[in-house]
Amino acid sequence: MIQALTSKDLFSLEEYSARRPAFRAQVMEHKKNRQLPIGPNATLYFEDEMTIRYQVQEMLRAERIFEAEGIKDELDAYNPLIPDGSNWKATFMIEFEDAVERQRALNRLINIEDRVWVQVEGSDKVWAIADEDLERETEDKTSAVHFLRFQLTPEMITAVKAGAALSAGIEHQNYSYQVNPVPDNIRVSLAGDLQ
Repeated sequence: MIQALTSKDLFSLEEYSARRPAFRAQVMEHKKNRQLPIGPNATLYFEDEMTIRYQVQEMLRAERIFEAEGIKDELDAYNPLIPDGSNWKATFMIEFEDAVERQRALNRLINIEDRVWVQVEGSDKVWAIADEDLERETEDKTSAVHFLRFQLTPEMITAVKAGAALSAGIEHQNYSYQVNPVPDNIRVSLAGDLQ
């Protein structure tokens, strides 16, 4: 079982200020193996302990939070995004540079977050469980950002750890793409999330 982050895992604001350039470079390099574009306008950013620790540190820095209660609130908000060894968790982003085009797309893509899947070679598709923390869409549009969980069976975990290929995709009436296979650098990184 992967443990949640605690305040002991974090740098103080002063220490983070000194360590930030090196830590940020390390995280950016790490994230290269955890970003999976699906088609031209959607990306899965797979989270793990390092990406979430970085996110918390950045939030504490930006908001100048140093009191124990504020730190706890940030940890409580972000810890659910760390995979627990039996799943993958990802920030799913719908990405259009032009604001007008993005708004039109979000109107057309209602429920897209429920149509994202991953598949371990030889197994059924695993459909995303979306936005467990709060609803992010309305009757008129979806959000540009969603939080997804892909819950794997023990057999799938064993297969991934043994090197089984992965594929991923989106099956929505207005946006349908797949990645087959998921690049090996990403597959290897994701295998490290599983226990």
